[in-house]
Amino acid sequence: MTTKLAIVGSGNIGTDLLIKCLHGYPRLQPVALVGIDPESDGLARARGLGVATTDKGVAGLIAMPEFDGVDIVLDATSAKAHIANAAALEPYGKQLLDLTPAAIGPYVVPVINLDQHLGAKNLNMVTCGGQATIPIVHAISRITSVPYAEIVASIASRSAGPGTRANVDEFTETTSKAIEQVGGARRGKAVIILNPAEPPMLMRDTVMAIVEEPRRDEIVASIEQMVAEVARYVPGYRLKQDVQFSPIPAEEPLRTLIDAAPRDRWKVSVFLEVEGAAHYLPAYAGNLDIMTSAALEVANRLAEGTDKMSGVA
Repeated sequence: MTTKLAIVGSGNIGTDLLIKCLHGYPRLQPVALVGIDPESDGLARARGLGVATTDKGVAGLIAMPEFDGVDIVLDATSAKAHIANAAALEPYGKQLLDLTPAAIGPYVVPVINLDQHLGAKNLNMVTCGGQATIPIVHAISRITSVPYAEIVASIASRSAGPGTRANVDEFTETTSKAIEQVGGARRGKAVIILNPAEPPMLMRDTVMAIVEEPRRDEIVASIEQMVAEVARYVPGYRLKQDVQFSPIPAEEPLRTLIDAAPRDRWKVSVFLEVEGAAHYLPAYAGNLDIMTSAALEVANRLAEGTDKMSGVA
């Protein structure tokens, strides 16, 4: 039994979703790719692969004969567009996976909290930086308390399309909140850098977490285990170098950062690299690859749950 998908957004992310889905997810069947530009490469590729298309947006999707059979809609547009798309689709009871920072539904990072949100009708995939770094914050916070965590996502400028550029403010806000709500930090901050270097660099992510106990061996083991879990569905996800620990002497300025009394603490620094699988996007676009891979991991889990309810092995 297959679960039928519609993908909204015929740009880089939507097209990568389509290609990945057709070549590595037998439970998932993409039946429609939706765009607004009739000349987009994504729509042309979809038609060449035998997948139905529309350039009339979500209204066009709803009018398609394939729509009735769709189980899951993946939205790879923009935060503003997703708000309108979700409202248009709400009467039809479809499961929505939101790859924008709109965050109408709960934040989901597959290795952390997918099980508790399987029944939600709109699942938010946070951001590329969130999918890369929040697992690390969580890996640290399950060992010791994290009063503050800050992440920096550095991506190749050439991998940042119009949707990414339009959503920079939403990226920082959504990722910061998810660092707290999903990662477990008491306070979170997120920064994104569009690096114009040529040739384009791979996605690099830095996680800086302040901790109250220097439980080095346990923290490192927890991080390494988490990296392996994420790499199961994002093979290019890896540690760039060893985890670093630095003492932070008790200082008054730290109070404004973490709102706590002065005391000795430690900074844990984690350096990550994400190489894309190059299914449709170039290998340097790990920021896009981790989003599509995480979303399809969620869709596959939802399909497995449907199969179990239907008695399909």
